[in-house]
Amino acid sequence: MRTEDPRDAGELRDTGELRVSVVICVYTEDRWEDILAAVASVRGQSRPAYETLLVVDHNPQLLRRLTERYADTGEVRVLANAGPRGLSAGRNTGIAAAGGDILAFLDDDAVAEQDWLRRLTGPYADPAVLAVGGRTLPVWASGRRPAWFPEEFDWVVGCYYRGLPPGRARVRNVLGGNASFRREAFELAGGFTTGIGRDGDIRPLGCEETELCIRLSSARPEAVLLLEDRAVIHHKVPAGREQFGYFRRRAYAEGLSKALVTRSVGSRAGLETERRYTTRVLPAGVARGLRDALLGRPGGAGRAGAITAGLAAAACGFAVGTVRRGALLPRPAGEPAGTEPRGG
Repeated sequence: MRTEDPRDAGELRDTGELRVSVVICVYTEDRWEDILAAVASVRGQSRPAYETLLVVDHNPQLLRRLTERYADTGEVRVLANAGPRGLSAGRNTGIAAAGGDILAFLDDDAVAEQDWLRRLTGPYADPAVLAVGGRTLPVWASGRRPAWFPEEFDWVVGCYYRGLPPGRARVRNVLGGNASFRREAFELAGGFTTGIGRDGDIRPLGCEETELCIRLSSARPEAVLLLEDRAVIHHKVPAGREQFGYFRRRAYAEGLSKALVTRSVGSRAGLETERRYTTRVLPAGVARGLRDALLGRPGGAGRAGAITAGLAAAACGFAVGTVRRGALLPRPAGEPAGTEPRGG
């Protein structure tokens, strides 16, 4: 006999009339099969999407191929990024074109479980909820997690990490590769700020969703932002991202990104969650690693060392980003789409 989770109460009844647009930003033909798999996972949802928008980031050949591939599919629309190169402008293009009441974002190298949209949109039965994020699980190219790779740093590969609250919980910000927003959120806070997020594989920056969520909470302090860990997607981690060199570069880039976020929204809001993470979550992770090493368990010393190195790299990136205020300046979300970042 199946036992219903109390969190299911009212979900289908109250959110069934809300239309959901799913936005998938793509940039390279190297991920062709991944893109098709991501779209297929959306089309197979138990709660159907109103539409799926594929936003192509300045790649004419990929744009043509996807347009041809989905020409006879009414619920899949292929668009060109109307703004500057990068993930943030691609998402803004999707937001502008979408017809849904809720906009969900899925990474182009991830597949969603069948109940993803139902779980992700259920909390919108509460009108105070303006954003809901889900749980992203890594699919390692090698078949399993590298022994040295700490779960506390799974955000390095775009996944749910140790330290996030379990179940359905209020959070400062959702994680961009598995997230949704009520359309009203963008009317209140504007779109994603360009210059912070990724530009394909060129700059492994991030935090664009963090900055947006902080602006959203500032615009409406009573807004509720949630993490729903039953809204699950599976995210591919290529072999190159299982290497310590990438781990270190990505942690450094996160520090740079956090410096940009604090420049935009202030250090109190920009680093609120990070203070708990660095003072409680990471020390506990180091202690677990050292304990495992003493007990002869594989990878314990490596994980403790990786946590220390990752924290140091992020701190270095933050320091460099703070000093170089004129570098990588983001474009304020209120500026018209398509303009370049302004220098100071």
